[in-house]
Amino acid sequence: MKIIPMNESHVAQVAELEKLCFSDPWSENSVASELSNPLSLWLIAEKEGTVCGYVGSQTVLDETDMMNIAVRPDCRCKGIAAALITELVDRLKDQGSRILRLEVRESNAPAIALYEAMGFIQLGLRKNYYRNPRENALILGKEWEI
Repeated sequence: MKIIPMNESHVAQVAELEKLCFSDPWSENSVASELSNPLSLWLIAEKEGTVCGYVGSQTVLDETDMMNIAVRPDCRCKGIAAALITELVDRLKDQGSRILRLEVRESNAPAIALYEAMGFIQLGLRKNYYRNPRENALILGKEWEI
């Protein structure tokens, strides 16, 4: 498996993975628009031409928000999400970012456990942030020295 920046050849698979993993997925056009967004960095975990997972982010000045992360169900529990986040943080440090923030459903215990194991802490709560179904989001963050 290799982790590389997303390019046009990945967009359709990322959009399909969005549909597979999320109740309110990004459209293929929305995913594709990230390629031309100078604030965005999206990374793909790819094996033999198949997108196994991805992470997307947007950075403003020295602060980054993780927009999306997903791993194919048949590829889960193999360290792919952790590898994607680690690579993202390494690249963000190189670009001068000093914090990575994200929102996660309150009920998503496996994701919360992963984030906490990677050093993220809870910064806040967004009431009724998610829809389909409506649910609160925990705001998590991880900071580092530049």
